[in-house]
Amino acid sequence: MSSRLARTATLAALTTTALVAAGCGTDAGGGSSGDGLTVVAGFYPLEWAAERVGGDRVSVSSLTPAGAEAHDLELTPRDVAAVSEADLLVYLDGFQPGLDDAATTEAGDAAWDAGQAADLLEAAHGDEHGDEEHDHGDEAVDPHFWLDPTRLAAVGDALADRLTELDPEGADVYASNAAALREDLEALDADMTAGLANCAVDTLVTSHEAFGYLADRYGQEVVGISGLSPSQEPSAADLARITALVRDRGITTVYTETLVDPAVADTVAEEAGVRTAVLDPLEGLGDQSPGEDYLQVMRANLATLREGQSCS
Repeated sequence: MSSRLARTATLAALTTTALVAAGCGTDAGGGSSGDGLTVVAGFYPLEWAAERVGGDRVSVSSLTPAGAEAHDLELTPRDVAAVSEADLLVYLDGFQPGLDDAATTEAGDAAWDAGQAADLLEAAHGDEHGDEEHDHGDEAVDPHFWLDPTRLAAVGDALADRLTELDPEGADVYASNAAALREDLEALDADMTAGLANCAVDTLVTSHEAFGYLADRYGQEVVGISGLSPSQEPSAADLARITALVRDRGITTVYTETLVDPAVADTVAEEAGVRTAVLDPLEGLGDQSPGEDYLQVMRANLATLREGQSCS
C-alpha cells in the first residue's frame, strides 16, 4: 500500500472511531450544533480572520491548541470528525501536513485553502534548507503570509465571498465585517510602514524563516537560522555563515521566537556577541504571546523590531 493510501485509510479509520465514540450527531470539534455555520480553522491567524469575518453567524474553532506549534499538528480522531462535519474548513495547503490529507478525504468541497487568496511568495532561501515545501512548481513557497497585514486582509475579503456562497442571507454581514477587518489591518500596515521606515539595520536574523512577508513588505531582508519549519536543523556551516553575517552587517539583535526553542538563535547571538529579543510569528496564540489578539501581537512585534533594528 502506498504511503498516501495508508494515510487515507488511517484518516478514515480515525473518523469512524470518533463517530462511534462521540455519536454521529455530537459536536465533534467545539463548533455549533445549532443555527449558523460551523467553521474549523487550521491555526490561529485563520481562526482569527474567520471569527472577524463571520461574526455571530458562524461558530469557529481551531485545530491547533493554544500555545502549540502549528507546524507540528497531528489530528486526533475528534479533530478528524470535526473536519468531516464542518460547513467550512479554512486551512493553508502545505503548512500543516497533518491536515492536508484530511482536507481532501474528509472535508472535500468544504475545504478552503487560504493560500489561494494570499498570493504566496517563493521562500527567500528555499534551496538551502530542509524539505517543507508548498508545491508550486519546483520552488519552496513561504506559507507565512499573515505577517503581511495586507495579505491577511485579502484573505478576509475572499473568506467573506466563500461564506456568502454557503450562507447568502449573511452576505451584507460578511461584507461589512470584512471591510472592518481590512480597515484595522490597513491601519496596522500604516503603523508598520511608518515605524520601520528609517532603520539603521535592515537585516532580520530570526530563528526560522517565518518573517519573509514582513521583511518584504517593510524593506528588510530576512535570514532564518533554520528553514521554513522550526524543526529543521541548521548545519555547523550554516551557523558559522550566519554568525559571520551578523558581525559583518553590524546587526545588534538576533530574534528568538515564541513557541520555538531559542537554543540555536542564542548560540548565534553569543558567538557574534550581540543581544537577543523575542518575536512572535503568530502561528499560535498562547500565554507567552505579547498580546491578546493578532493586532496586539503585531504591534508588540513592531516595538521589538524598532528597538532591535535601531529605527528612528
